Amino acid sequence: MKKKLNGYLLAGLIITGVMLLITVIGIFWTPYVPTAMKYGRFQPPSFRHLFGTDNFGRDIFSRVIKGSGTTLAIALSTVSIGAIVGTLVGAVTGYFGGLVDDVLMRLNDTLTAFPSFLLALLVVSLVGPGKKYSVVLALGLVFIPSFARVMRTEFASLRNKNYVTRARLMGASNLRILFIHLLPNTLRVLLPAFTIGFNNAVLAEASMSFLGIGVTPPDASLGYMLSEAQAMLKAGPWYALCTGCTIVLLIFGVGLIGEGLQELNREVD
Repeated sequence: MKKKLNGYLLAGLIITGVMLLITVIGIFWTPYVPTAMKYGRFQPPSFRHLFGTDNFGRDIFSRVIKGSGTTLAIALSTVSIGAIVGTLVGAVTGYFGGLVDDVLMRLNDTLTAFPSFLLALLVVSLVGPGKKYSVVLALGLVFIPSFARVMRTEFASLRNKNYVTRARLMGASNLRILFIHLLPNTLRVLLPAFTIGFNNAVLAEASMSFLGIGVTPPDASLGYMLSEAQAMLKAGPWYALCTGCTIVLLIFGVGLIGEGLQELNREVD
């Protein structure tokens, strides 16, 4: 029987793939020097400047490419920290239960009790604002509790499966059971959670940069550029429009991937 094509996943991969390709190319080449102030102030979008220029005469398309790279790097790093640490916590608590579960999950609840943005702001203030690693550390800490809860539930539901019981009877260690037998079977939950976390990380980074507590010059991110564009909505509305649409398109593409993965899970179930 021929399987139905997963349109969500296909569309998401195409959109995200194109944006990733442009971002990777932007590491080595951009149409113009993103920081060069010599292309004329407030030039509207044209064939020469696809997204126009800003108040300093900088090419917005080149800056969007560079800013997308920064935002992507921060979002991926942030979600990776949350996913790795959260998965480890969820694996230990879900598999062993008992006192270990009580202690670690109470710590997890303590982190959850703080408003996410306030916790990120506190970490950035302690580490130092305006630095990429401080934003990554702050947001990574914020994302740990959500991944820990999701993975705890998944590991707890799998720990008494027949294949796990057989592995124990054959003398497999707990580490082998956790990471060889159980972890691969949790990817069906982890991957969609990763896509949701990635989108939240993009929005969180953009919000922090927009408020001036995230990435600051000479680095550029989409959130910081959107903050810049706020002051020139009348003179150059294309700056905010093009930057905002880039953020929306990135989130939309990854969101479609997440929906496609969930649809695959429903088909398997």
